[in-house]
Amino acid sequence: MSLRSDKAYLAQWQEFRDNTLKATPVDLNETTLDKAKRIKHLEANPEQWFKYYFPNFYTSEAAPFHIKGTKRVLDNLEWFEVRSWARELSKSGRTMFEQLYNALTRKKKNIIMSSSTYDNACRLLLPYKSILEANNRIINDYGEQESIGNWEAGEFTTREGVSFRAIGAGQSPRGTRKDEVRPDVILIDDIDTDEECRNPERIKQKVKWIEEALIPTRSISGHLQIIVCGNIIAKYCCVTELAKKADYHDIVNIRDKEGKSTWPNKNTEASIDRVLRTISFNSAQKEYFNNPISEGDIFKELTYGKCPPLSYCEDVVVYADPSTSNKDKGNASTKAIAIIGYRQQKYYVYKMWVDTMSNSKFVDCLYEAYKHLTLNKVDTKRIYIENNSLQDPFYEQVLLPLIYQRSRDNGFTIPITPDARRKPDKFFRIEGTLEPHNRLGRLIFNVDQKEEPNMVRTHDQMLAVSPTTKIMDAPDAIEGACWLIQNRVVKKNSGFSYGERSNRKY
Repeated sequence: MSLRSDKAYLAQWQEFRDNTLKATPVDLNETTLDKAKRIKHLEANPEQWFKYYFPNFYTSEAAPFHIKGTKRVLDNLEWFEVRSWARELSKSGRTMFEQLYNALTRKKKNIIMSSSTYDNACRLLLPYKSILEANNRIINDYGEQESIGNWEAGEFTTREGVSFRAIGAGQSPRGTRKDEVRPDVILIDDIDTDEECRNPERIKQKVKWIEEALIPTRSISGHLQIIVCGNIIAKYCCVTELAKKADYHDIVNIRDKEGKSTWPNKNTEASIDRVLRTISFNSAQKEYFNNPISEGDIFKELTYGKCPPLSYCEDVVVYADPSTSNKDKGNASTKAIAIIGYRQQKYYVYKMWVDTMSNSKFVDCLYEAYKHLTLNKVDTKRIYIENNSLQDPFYEQVLLPLIYQRSRDNGFTIPITPDARRKPDKFFRIEGTLEPHNRLGRLIFNVDQKEEPNMVRTHDQMLAVSPTTKIMDAPDAIEGACWLIQNRVVKKNSGFSYGERSNRKY
């Protein structure tokens, strides 16, 4: 380790040590018999064991995915698991609980920690080392752990003979055998870096090192646990490749499919909202939803400019792309509404509503769009809602009743036409319709709205468009409006319309 990293390590070590000492008081009046009973009870109940021995780490009650993950690991001494738990879900901490449990109950004896660099591997081993040397409760129940002469940052062995060793990616793992015991636990944590993920060849070489050098340190006849802790930060990375070989790949995002916190005892909805508001859509997808987005595959940059008054446009369309989910948060498809104006062969994106939202809020946004047209003196108001064959029941049974209700509440009806045209694949449709306009500078985004959150989300989704991107609802809404306008322009100029449409008004 470098001098600078030595100093940083020592500072972290002292902090961990002091915190551990303070957090783990013991009952000095406990009898030998009572202590034995307590230890036996705790070992039979791992979650209580974790809570008792690691009070300064175990600050929130575990979530169901934590408990299920621990059961898989403790029930299978021969096991390969990849944990793609989002940031703030304690994948490294939970793994540490499990492996110290295995070490102190003598189920495992030779543990390797591997990371992107040797220094990083040492940093990840630091809590293990500090706990073993300063945790009063562990010392009281399992005896002194720190051994004399073999207790360094990157390699240490307890008095009971359990060894821990840090290895950086690409280093030779030779010499990891301890007496007759080959490695029986390989922990791979924080193995991917953003820089390396931009070079597939570097990822390929790192995976090759794991498969041909690191894992073969094991014993064929003995049992080995491989636990990989890492988010999916790129479409091709070590985590995605190792997951293909794993017994289990556990993907847990900061929010579940219903848009709720997956660990509500620690991460409240308000705290998640606050964090997500401070970062870009793309960053949130990578760090908290295991959905890495490659920017600039199709749209490398967008054109922002001053839009003419809406009433000056030759055609104006409001296009709405609803998802069938009925929630305000989460990682599901967003709902999107676009106001697009056409003037002198240019398409202007005036205003956007883009977010995960309830069906009720979606209908409210449709009325906002209508009022925006009225305020800007647009005479002919056209509002379209995507309504393909899969969405039709949703449109008829869910959206229309809400629209009728808002009509009664507001005292007027908005003119809605369901867009039931047969649509090709979303990506190819967006690329085919929008890319030429964007490349030629004919797709203009309202510069006055550039910093508005909905337009920011639109910007992020536009740059993220690719064949594998999951969320493209804003580009889809813009494409729908541009296609309709383009079709009308062609029909007006030539008397011919292209593509299939089957629209009906209610």
